[in-house]
Amino acid sequence: MVRPSLRSRSMRRIHRRSPGGRHIVLYERRKPGIARCARCGKPLNGVPRLRPSELRSLNKTRKRPERPYGGVLCPKCLADLLRESILAQS
Repeated sequence: MVRPSLRSRSMRRIHRRSPGGRHIVLYERRKPGIARCARCGKPLNGVPRLRPSELRSLNKTRKRPERPYGGVLCPKCLADLLRESILAQS
């Protein structure tokens, strides 16, 4: 039997067949949910589905889009926000 920490359903089970013909089960953490826009809830493009420990090893440009509120707001919501702020100033 595997160790107790691997019996949890938070661990993903991957069934593999080894070169010797044996059936083995690999365990790995599940992927987190997709990043969503803070305003409309639409899934964000350009933000990878990785665990925080894996995200730390990525370059800054691979973690999120390079624009204001990149990785927080979708482009449509950002355009609306900028439009509203410009209208409010004038």
